[in-house]
This record gives sequence, C-alpha cells and structure tokens, in this order.
Amino acid sequence: MEKTLGNRIAQYRREKSLTQEDLARTLNLSAQAVSKWENDQTCPDISLLPKLAEIFGITVDELLSGKKEPEVRIVPAAEQKKPEEMLLCIDVLSANGDRVRVRLPMVLIEMAIQMNMELPQITGNDALKSIDLKQVLELVHHGVMGNLVEVDSADGDSVRVFVE
Repeated sequence: MEKTLGNRIAQYRREKSLTQEDLARTLNLSAQAVSKWENDQTCPDISLLPKLAEIFGITVDELLSGKKEPEVRIVPAAEQKKPEEMLLCIDVLSANGDRVRVRLPMVLIEMAIQMNMELPQITGNDALKSIDLKQVLELVHHGVMGNLVEVDSADGDSVRVFVE
C-alpha cells in the first residue's frame, strides 16, 4: 500500500518529534488543519510545501512522492571512510527488463587502475564501457559520495553510478 501525502506528513512530523500543535504553530495554522492533512481530508496549500519540506529536512519532491533520492555530498576529510570500506555501485536497468548490478570495493578498483588491469564487470558491458574509473576514484579521494551519475536514455534504459 502506497503512503498518502497525509501519511508522509505525519511520519516526517513524528520523526522530528513535533506535535501537530508544534507544526501548526510554526506554519501559523491551526492544529486542526494539520490533523486534516494527516487524515487525508485536505491537503496543504501549495505555498506551504517548501516550508514543510524545510521543516522536515527533505525536498518538496520527497514530500510529495515519498521517494528519497540519494544525494551527492562531499564528506569532510575527518569523516571519510577508508577505501576498503567503500563500494562503487553500478545499476543498469534495460528497457526490456534486464538488470545488471555491480558492487565493487573501491580498493579493488584502485588496485586495478594502478596495475592497468581491466575489470570485466564494467568493461565487458556496453552500457558501462564509458565509465572513467580513474575519474570516479579521483572524486572519491576528494570525498564525493552518493549518486555520481544517473542517466535515463530515450529508449528506456537507465544507468546509475554511486559510491557508498
């Protein structure tokens, strides 16, 4: 069962340890208005969506759809994981339903680059041949994490490259 906007508002409000009264006060509304949203009797005015998203620490897209998109972020050096704790993840979903999921330790990629080795998991797949692993590794060394590339082609294929 898909969550409704009202369910999501209630969930995000609780995650922030806010009561309906707290949220209503922040938005200059009545607690009854928030209650009606959460019970799917009404929806918030469109002009309130950015403020709601800000309060909940999410995007308006996430508030409306319930889908959280992984973000690209730069992790400060003191908080960065060691390469042996990180994975390069590549997901390919073809229009005809084929799915390729590659999970490679970053340390393996680093060693392969240093030794001028090819990684058949990547170079053996047409959709992945254009991925520049040296550039990915360089980004990781600079603290970049999350979605690096996301492509949806006109013919229905999608490719997502991310580091976790």
